[in-house]
Amino acid sequence: MLKIAWDEIYVHPLPPQHRFPMEKYRLLPEQLLYEGTARPENFFAPAALAEADILAVHHPDYWHKLQTLRLSQAEIRATGFPLSAGLVQREITIGQGTLQCARFALEFGIAMNMAGGTHHAFTNRGEGFCLLNDQAMAARYLVQQGLARQVLIVDLDVHQGNGTAEIFRHDPQVYTFSMHGEKNYPLRKEKSDLDLGLPDGAEDAFYLQALKNTLPHLLDTVQPDFVFYQAGVDILKTDKLGRLGVSLQGCRARDRFVLSLCQQNRLPLVVCMGGGYSPRLADIVAAHANTFRLAQELFF
Repeated sequence: MLKIAWDEIYVHPLPPQHRFPMEKYRLLPEQLLYEGTARPENFFAPAALAEADILAVHHPDYWHKLQTLRLSQAEIRATGFPLSAGLVQREITIGQGTLQCARFALEFGIAMNMAGGTHHAFTNRGEGFCLLNDQAMAARYLVQQGLARQVLIVDLDVHQGNGTAEIFRHDPQVYTFSMHGEKNYPLRKEKSDLDLGLPDGAEDAFYLQALKNTLPHLLDTVQPDFVFYQAGVDILKTDKLGRLGVSLQGCRARDRFVLSLCQQNRLPLVVCMGGGYSPRLADIVAAHANTFRLAQELFF
């Protein structure tokens, strides 16, 4: 059964200028239920995230500042969101959702977090709408619990997974691969194990060929026994922050390739939705919904 992490707190109330990106977390589950891609029993609300799982990745001083809402104004500006207890709780919930998805993926082959992919969160700071790095916490949990020997993080959001790269810079058990817009945010890139920067305006054929030239080879050389996939849909041509030229069909082909490759190689897979900032919510929801449709088609 496909298990999907979702909680009401994903639709966290924010000031008006920040509400638009959050609406997809309300509309997407409604769409999946309406069309029959998912049933109520597919969804689960994440439990509480243990502090030990946070501190396995994030610095204690940074975690304490989040808990006590004592980030500096500069640190708050870097995250892009006004800091609040509700926002911190939202990140904790998302992190636990991805961690629980990892356990479900070991059982069912795949599991998906309706949110997550908070790849701009570093060990000691947040950036770019990310406070805690959910995939990093889940990956480290798997390794520490002896549930995975070698983890591969495939980050195909249009923005480099800079926080994830920093967290695992010296960890050979977690291999980080980021394919992103070379000239897009963040301007100062971290060093992933493998970075593939794409030019502005890259369209379907170019994008998909770059992925097909890279990912199968990574599976052969890294030999992971678990994969996390950051499936941001901000690669779309319609995305106001993306700068690439990928169509909705190209985005679906990307997801089909990644999911099929993992399914064929019997690699447990956790998918997190990542970014999406097209002016029309319908474009964002359609692109994300395709990922869930493919999971059902390929794995169940």
